[in-house]
Amino acid sequence: MNTEIIDPRYIDLASWPTEIAVEAMLEGQLAAVAAIKAQIPAIAGAADAAAVRLGETGRLVYVGAGTSGRVAVQDGVELYPTYSWPRERVLFLMAGGLAALTESAEGAEDDEAAARHAVAEARIGASDVVIGVAASGRTPYTVAAIVAARTAGALTVGLANNPDSPLAGAAEHGITVRTGAEIVAGSTRMKAGTAQKAVLNMLSTATMLRLGRVHRGLMVNMRVSNEKLLHRGREMVRDIAGVDMAAAADALDAAGREIKPAVLIALGATEVQARQALAQAGGDLSRAITAWRAADA
Repeated sequence: MNTEIIDPRYIDLASWPTEIAVEAMLEGQLAAVAAIKAQIPAIAGAADAAAVRLGETGRLVYVGAGTSGRVAVQDGVELYPTYSWPRERVLFLMAGGLAALTESAEGAEDDEAAARHAVAEARIGASDVVIGVAASGRTPYTVAAIVAARTAGALTVGLANNPDSPLAGAAEHGITVRTGAEIVAGSTRMKAGTAQKAVLNMLSTATMLRLGRVHRGLMVNMRVSNEKLLHRGREMVRDIAGVDMAAAADALDAAGREIKPAVLIALGATEVQARQALAQAGGDLSRAITAWRAADA
């Protein structure tokens, strides 16, 4: 596997001046991100399909082991505060269980039976999107979970860093970012991990775009959970509705600090009308604003 081979350029890495070694590491990180470009069509295709499949009830399910599993979890846990994606609609199937996030779970990544059991226990089905991540593309737990999920009717995405991998082949949407040899041989938390995180960022964000959780480049589904975000939320309402800051603050309070209904309230709707308009628009703020303005004309 390319991610496991020894790169002769870095044989004497430990004897290099630290600054030179760190510079080489940075070059590796930049190369890892650059390698993603070839996979843009695959990422976009997976995001479009995911948004359709998830609908109103589907779950995003992340699968992985070791570093890849931890990177996947990091992406998933950000969806609630950033996009108000319901916590009950995100699931993590981690080899060795969630305890493996902080402690090594020896042998767990080889347990195919555990993966199949986890998929069955979670009742993965046709409305779910299951994303498997593995640098090698061969991790038995992750591959088995993807195979089981696809058999159960779920939409499956396989993200790997080696070509022609079983994981990418097993998934309906295979994404392969060829990051090559690591500067420290086999340390896939470096280049491979960086590429995985970037791809997952793009994949989940693009999915949220297609689900109407972004309006004019703004996180209008953001959870307002502290003073910084409260100020940001008021600014969003102000800018989208075209009102002053005081009116935006009042509207946001009236909407229970939810930005999308607050925009409609700032435009003149009652809270009930705002929520009805959003429901009729499937949660899409652009459509709701258009419909409200047409009705109010």
